[in-house]
Amino acid sequence: MSYDLTGKVKLVQDAKTISDRFTVREFVVTVEDGKYPQDIVLQFVNDKVSLLDSVQEGQEVTVSFDIRGREYNGRYFNNLNAWKLQVGEGAAPAAAPASAPAAGEKPPVADKDVPADFDEYEDDIPF
Repeated sequence: MSYDLTGKVKLVQDAKTISDRFTVREFVVTVEDGKYPQDIVLQFVNDKVSLLDSVQEGQEVTVSFDIRGREYNGRYFNNLNAWKLQVGEGAAPAAAPASAPAAGEKPPVADKDVPADFDEYEDDIPF
Protein backbone atom coordinates (compact mmCIF):
# COMPACT_ATOMS: atom_id res chain seq x y z
CA MET A 1 0.00 0.00 0.00
CA SER A 2 1.42 3.42 -0.85
CA TYR A 3 0.85 6.83 0.65
CA ASP A 4 1.63 10.44 -0.32
CA LEU A 5 2.44 13.48 1.78
CA THR A 6 3.15 17.09 0.86
CA GLY A 7 5.23 19.48 2.93
CA LYS A 8 8.48 21.41 3.20
CA VAL A 9 11.87 19.76 3.45
CA LYS A 10 13.35 20.49 6.87
CA LEU A 11 16.49 18.34 6.73
CA VAL A 12 18.37 16.13 4.26
CA GLN A 13 20.99 13.85 5.76
CA ASP A 14 24.00 12.31 4.05
CA ALA A 15 23.71 8.81 2.66
CA LYS A 16 24.85 6.03 5.02
CA THR A 17 26.29 2.81 3.64
CA ILE A 18 25.14 0.01 5.94
CA SER A 19 26.65 -2.83 3.89
CA ASP A 20 27.95 -3.39 0.38
CA ARG A 21 24.34 -4.01 -0.71
CA PHE A 22 22.43 -1.48 1.42
CA THR A 23 22.57 2.33 1.49
CA VAL A 24 20.04 4.58 3.22
CA ARG A 25 19.46 8.35 3.19
CA GLU A 26 16.98 9.96 5.57
CA PHE A 27 15.18 13.27 5.23
CA VAL A 28 12.57 15.18 7.22
CA VAL A 29 9.44 16.78 5.75
CA THR A 30 7.36 19.21 7.82
CA VAL A 31 3.65 18.71 7.16
CA GLU A 32 1.28 21.47 8.27
CA ASP A 33 -1.38 19.76 10.37
CA GLY A 34 -3.46 22.54 11.87
CA LYS A 35 -1.96 24.07 14.99
CA TYR A 36 0.72 21.39 15.37
CA PRO A 37 3.02 20.86 12.34
CA GLN A 38 4.45 17.36 12.10
CA ASP A 39 8.07 16.53 11.24
CA ILE A 40 7.99 13.24 9.34
CA VAL A 41 11.20 11.22 8.85
CA LEU A 42 11.35 9.25 5.60
CA GLN A 43 14.13 7.39 3.86
CA PHE A 44 15.31 6.44 0.40
CA VAL A 45 17.28 3.22 0.03
CA ASN A 46 19.87 1.94 -2.44
CA ASP A 47 19.45 3.33 -5.97
CA LYS A 48 16.84 5.91 -4.84
CA VAL A 49 19.17 7.87 -2.48
CA SER A 50 20.29 10.05 -5.41
CA LEU A 51 16.75 11.48 -5.70
CA LEU A 52 17.66 13.77 -2.79
CA ASP A 53 20.79 15.21 -4.45
CA SER A 54 19.02 18.27 -5.87
CA VAL A 55 16.61 18.81 -2.97
CA GLN A 56 17.24 21.74 -0.64
CA GLU A 57 15.83 22.62 2.75
CA GLY A 58 12.67 24.72 2.52
CA GLN A 59 11.51 23.29 -0.80
CA GLU A 60 7.93 22.10 -1.14
CA VAL A 61 7.81 18.40 -2.02
CA THR A 62 5.34 15.58 -2.46
CA VAL A 63 6.69 12.19 -1.42
CA SER A 64 5.23 8.80 -2.30
CA PHE A 65 6.16 6.13 0.23
CA ASP A 66 5.37 2.72 1.70
CA ILE A 67 5.23 1.77 5.38
CA ARG A 68 7.49 -1.12 6.34
CA GLY A 69 7.49 -2.82 9.75
CA ARG A 70 9.66 -5.45 11.39
CA GLU A 71 10.40 -7.11 14.73
CA TYR A 72 13.87 -7.30 16.28
CA ASN A 73 14.53 -8.83 19.71
CA GLY A 74 10.90 -8.45 20.78
CA ARG A 75 10.66 -4.78 19.70
CA TYR A 76 8.81 -3.50 16.68
CA PHE A 77 10.02 -0.82 14.28
CA ASN A 78 8.50 1.06 11.34
CA ASN A 79 10.12 2.80 8.39
CA LEU A 80 8.62 5.11 5.81
CA ASN A 81 10.38 4.02 2.61
CA ALA A 82 10.06 6.70 -0.06
CA TRP A 83 10.15 5.73 -3.70
CA LYS A 84 9.08 8.90 -5.54
CA LEU A 85 9.73 12.61 -5.00
CA GLN A 86 8.19 15.61 -6.74
CA VAL A 87 9.78 19.00 -6.10
CA GLY A 88 8.43 22.52 -6.52
CA GLU A 89 5.20 23.73 -8.03
CA GLY A 90 4.22 20.25 -9.25
CA ALA A 91 4.58 18.98 -5.68
CA ALA A 92 1.23 20.03 -4.31
CA PRO A 93 -1.61 18.18 -5.98
CA ALA A 94 -4.40 20.38 -7.28
CA ALA A 95 -7.46 20.55 -5.08
CA ALA A 96 -9.92 17.96 -6.25
CA PRO A 97 -13.56 18.94 -6.57
CA ALA A 98 -15.75 17.77 -3.73
CA SER A 99 -17.23 14.36 -4.42
CA ALA A 100 -18.89 11.56 -2.57
CA PRO A 101 -16.55 9.49 -0.38
CA ALA A 102 -15.50 6.05 -1.57
CA ALA A 103 -17.10 3.01 -0.03
CA GLY A 104 -16.06 2.60 3.60
CA GLU A 105 -14.60 6.13 3.74
CA LYS A 106 -15.95 8.81 6.08
CA PRO A 107 -17.08 12.10 4.51
CA PRO A 108 -15.08 15.21 5.43
CA VAL A 109 -16.32 17.22 8.42
CA ALA A 110 -18.12 20.41 7.43
CA ASP A 111 -17.94 23.60 9.53
CA LYS A 112 -21.62 23.26 10.33
CA ASP A 113 -20.88 19.89 11.99
CA VAL A 114 -18.33 21.33 14.47
CA PRO A 115 -19.74 22.34 17.87
CA ALA A 116 -19.74 26.10 18.51
CA ASP A 117 -17.60 25.73 21.67
CA PHE A 118 -14.96 23.54 19.96
CA ASP A 119 -12.20 26.20 20.19
CA GLU A 120 -12.48 26.23 24.00
CA TYR A 121 -11.07 22.69 24.10
CA GLU A 122 -8.38 23.11 21.43
CA ASP A 123 -5.52 23.27 23.98
CA ASP A 124 -6.94 20.49 26.16
CA ILE A 125 -4.54 17.76 25.02
CA PRO A 126 -4.39 14.62 27.16
CA PHE A 127 -0.60 14.37 27.21
